[in-house]
Amino acid sequence: MDPQLVTAVMAAESNFDPCAESPAGAVGLMQLIPTTAAQYELTPVELYDPEKNIRAGVRHLKMLSKRYNGDLELTLAAYNAGEGTVDRYNGIPPYEETRTYVKRVMAYHADLRADLRGWPVGSR
Repeated sequence: MDPQLVTAVMAAESNFDPCAESPAGAVGLMQLIPTTAAQYELTPVELYDPEKNIRAGVRHLKMLSKRYNGDLELTLAAYNAGEGTVDRYNGIPPYEETRTYVKRVMAYHADLRADLRGWPVGSR
């Protein structure tokens, strides 16, 4: 999984706060909801463990990317709104929150990739 993408998701989801909690019940750096975390065998307590939260979030992103044939926008929309919603709308749902989320993560991702390209050769 692209580390810049994971970083962009964490920035958008939790602003890098491992204790972040959303009103919808999402928790941790990758803002996983308990039902998603359970798919990856995380207990509610483990959601607050940064390493376990990131690992489960990355696994979820990988699964979504495979499901949507690498389409990054659909992957991100499903991460935010759920696969069922993306499937029901046959694309990014018409929810302002999801559309804004996809744009924000895509922008963060582009910025991170541009920063990486700007590094001097041999410093990576």
